[in-house]
Amino acid sequence: MSKLAKALTAAAGNAGGEPVYVEDVFSTYLYTGNGSTQTITNGIDLDGEGGLVWEKNRTGTSYWHHFRDSETGESKMMELPNTSGLQNVGAGSFTATGYTANATYGATVSGRDYVSWTFRKAEKFFDIVTWTGDETTNRMINHNLGSTPGLIIVKATNYDGGNPWSVYHRSLGATKGLRLNTTSAAGTDIGYWYNQSPTDTQFGVGTDSLTNGIGKTYVAYLFAHDAGGFGDDGSESIIKCGSFTGNTTVDLGFEPAWIMIKPTSTSGNWDMHDVMRGWPSSGDAQRLKANSSEAETSTSQIYPNATGFSTLIGSASYIYIAIRRPMKTPEAGTDVFAAETIGATNGGSLPSYVSGFPVDMLIQARRDADNHMLLTRLLGKTRLFTNLTIAESAESDADFDYQDGAFSNTSVDTNRLGYMFKRATGFFDVVAYAGTGSAHNEAHNLGVAPELMIIKPRDLSYQWSVWHKDIASTSPYYEIVLNSSDAQTDVNTTNAPFAGVPTSTEIPLPSGTASASNRSGYNYIAYLFATLAGVSKVGSYTGTGSNVDVDCGFSAGARFILIKRTDSSGDWYVYDSERGIVAGNDPYLLLNSTAAEVTSTDYIDPLSSGFTVTSSAPAALNTSGGEYIFLAIA
Repeated sequence: MSKLAKALTAAAGNAGGEPVYVEDVFSTYLYTGNGSTQTITNGIDLDGEGGLVWEKNRTGTSYWHHFRDSETGESKMMELPNTSGLQNVGAGSFTATGYTANATYGATVSGRDYVSWTFRKAEKFFDIVTWTGDETTNRMINHNLGSTPGLIIVKATNYDGGNPWSVYHRSLGATKGLRLNTTSAAGTDIGYWYNQSPTDTQFGVGTDSLTNGIGKTYVAYLFAHDAGGFGDDGSESIIKCGSFTGNTTVDLGFEPAWIMIKPTSTSGNWDMHDVMRGWPSSGDAQRLKANSSEAETSTSQIYPNATGFSTLIGSASYIYIAIRRPMKTPEAGTDVFAAETIGATNGGSLPSYVSGFPVDMLIQARRDADNHMLLTRLLGKTRLFTNLTIAESAESDADFDYQDGAFSNTSVDTNRLGYMFKRATGFFDVVAYAGTGSAHNEAHNLGVAPELMIIKPRDLSYQWSVWHKDIASTSPYYEIVLNSSDAQTDVNTTNAPFAGVPTSTEIPLPSGTASASNRSGYNYIAYLFATLAGVSKVGSYTGTGSNVDVDCGFSAGARFILIKRTDSSGDWYVYDSERGIVAGNDPYLLLNSTAAEVTSTDYIDPLSSGFTVTSSAPAALNTSGGEYIFLAIA
C-alpha cells in the first residue's frame, strides 16, 4: 500500500491519524555489549511518546532484568527479580529512534549478549502510570490506555524493604494476584486490587503496601487486550492476554513474536520467548525467566503458528501475554532482500551474511559444484536443500540470532553466496504446519493471496512442490517441482499438492495420502511470495527468440531473478546483482542442480523497470512460444 493510500485509509479507520503498526510500538532487539555506551536504534520513538525498556543479559549468570521507563526517569533503573526500589544510575537516554545504554548498570558488559524489549506508550497497547500511595479503600487510578487493561504490573519505586512486583491479569480477576519476581501460584489477596476490576479509564488498588501504602510511590505498566487500533485500517489487535490449560492450541488471531506465560494453579516460572532469540515451530526454544537472574536456557514446551501457539506443557492452568509479529508493508526491496558473499562485509566476523534487517530465510547458494542449502528462522538449526529431496537435517551453523544478518560460520569464501529474505506483508511469508490427510485450509499471514508457493515435507524424502498463478493447465491439478528441470505436468487429485487457488488468508490443501503437502503424520514448510509494487514481482512471459523486455514495475531494475520454463524442461535459473546483472555476461546458478556457476554467457540484461531476456538465451529461458514463470525482487 502506498503512503497516500495508507493515509487515506487511516483517515477513515484511525480518525484521521497515520496508521500505527506493531513495529511502531514494540521491538525485540539483540546486541552484544562493548563495555561502553551503546546506541540502540530499534525504530521506537521513546523520546516523543514515552515507554518502557526491559533489558536482560542473555549469556551471563546472575544478571538482573533491567526496567527503565519515561515516567520514573530514563536515566534510572529498577531490577527484577530484585525487589528494591528505583536506582539513580545514569542508565542512558531515550531517543526518537530507540535509546542509549551504558556500562554503569551492567547493560553493556563487553562480550555479553543482550536482549531488550521496548514497549512504547500507545492507546490500546501500553501505558505507564505513577502515583503516591495513601491506603485509601477502593482507590481508583486514572490511565490513558484507551481500553481495559489485560495485564498490570505494579512496583513501589521508593521502597527498599523487599516490596514485590505485583501482577493483575484479566483471566484471574481483581481478587487474585501474582508476583512477577517469584514462582508462586496465584494468590487470593484483596489487598492487591481490592476487588475492583479495571475499566478503560481506571484501575483499582487496595490498601496493601504492595500497591497503595502511605507515602510510597508506585509505577504501573499497563498492557491492553484485544483492543484493535492497529494496521492499515486501525482494526487489528497486536496484543492479547488470556489463559489456557495444559496441552492445547491457543488461537490468538495472529502469529506471535513475543510471549510470556506463567502457571497459576501451581508454582512455576514466568517464561519468556521471542522469535528473535529463537522460537521455532518445533524443537528447542530459547527461554528467559522474568523471575530469575539466570542466563538464557532452552525448552521444548510452546510453539508459534500462523494464528497463535500450541503447547506441550502438562495439565496446569496458565496465563499469557502475547504480542503480534511485524505487520508493516515494505516500501523498498532493500528492506526485505539482500545478497552477499559469505564474510564479504565483515571479513569473517559474525553474522556470516549481513543483510541490514532480521533474516527469516537464507539460501546459501554454492557457486562451485555443490548443494544449495536453505535455512529458515521458524525451523531453527535445521537445513533443507533446494536441489535435493532429502528430509530436514541438523545444521549447526544455522543461526538467525542477529539483528542484521544470519549464519554463524566465520569463513570468507567467494564460492558461497547468501540470499536473505525477510517476512513482510504483501511480499513473503513462511508457514510451518503439520499434515492431516484431510482437506483443509492452512492459515498464512502474507496479507494478500500468494502468487508463488513452494512446499516441502520436512521429515520425508520428497520433492519441493511449486504453485504459480500463471501456470497454464488442462487440469485444475498440476505439479511443478523446484528440485527438478521437468516441465509442468497434470496430476490426478490423489497426488495433487494443492487443492485450488490460495486466498489472502489461507492455502487450500487436498485430502488423501499424497506426500507433497498434507500427508498425515508429517510436517511441512511453505514459502509464499506475492507481487508488491516497487518491491517484488511474481509473473510470467512468453518467449520470442528475440529480446524480451520483462516489465516488473521497478524504478531501478531487478536485484534478484528466478526463472523456470514450464511448458517444457528447463532449469531454475538464478541471477543477482551481487554477482552482476549487467549489459555483458551475467553469472547464473541453477537452484535445482549442483552445477557450478556459469559466467561466460549473456542471457539477461538490465532493464530499468525489470530485466531483459536476450536473444542469445537458450530455449530454457527464451524460445518462440515457450512459457516461463519468474520471481524478481527490486
